[in-house]
Amino acid sequence: MKQISLMNDLDEALTILSKDGEVTYHKDFYSGSESKQLFEELLKGLNWQFDELIMFGKKITTTRKVVWVADSDLSYTYSGVKKNPQEWSAPLLGIKQKLESFCGHQFNSCLLNLYHHGDEGMGWHSDDEKELDQNSPIASLSFGGRRKFSFRHKKDLSKASLFLDDGSLLLMQPPTQTYWQHTLLKTKVAVEPRINLTFRKINHAS
Repeated sequence: MKQISLMNDLDEALTILSKDGEVTYHKDFYSGSESKQLFEELLKGLNWQFDELIMFGKKITTTRKVVWVADSDLSYTYSGVKKNPQEWSAPLLGIKQKLESFCGHQFNSCLLNLYHHGDEGMGWHSDDEKELDQNSPIASLSFGGRRKFSFRHKKDLSKASLFLDDGSLLLMQPPTQTYWQHTLLKTKVAVEPRINLTFRKINHAS
C-alpha cells in the first residue's frame, strides 16, 4: 500500500494528490488574528448541536457538535440523518464571499464541525451525497487546533496525509470525492478546540 506523507511548513500552496482528483492546501488563507476572531464569533454566534447519525440501524449522538447553514430551501442528508439549515450569519457570509472570490465558484451551504479535543475525529468517508453538486469543489477551512488529515484512494488504498493549520484552506476539486475518502484522525496529543467549515454547493430540488 503506497503512503504519501507531506510536511506543510511552507506558506505556498501545496498540491496533495497525484491522481484522480485535485486537492490544494493554502496554509495562511487567514492570519492568526483573523482566525482567532472568527473562531470566537462562530463559536458564540451559531446554534451548535450534537451530531446525530445512523449506525447499524441505530441513531447515535456524537460529542462533536455541528451546524448546517444554507440557503433557506436546502436540506442535507448524511449518515442517514436529514439536516435542516440555519440562516447565514454575518461572519459566515464574509467568509463565503472571500472563498467565492478566491475559488471562482459559488457556494450555497456550509457544514461546520466543532471538535473539542483530540479524542474527537471523523472516520473515513467521501462527501458524495446525492444532494451535492459533483461538479463543484468543496472548500474546507480550519480555525483553531492543528489536526492531521488523511486521504485514501478507494481502489489502490494509497494515502496522502497533512496537518491542517489554524487559518488554512483545503480546496478539493472534482472528481476527488469519486475516487478518494478522507478522515480527520484522532490523537492523544493535547490540541486546542477546532472548528472546521466545509463550503459546498447543493443541488436545488426539482
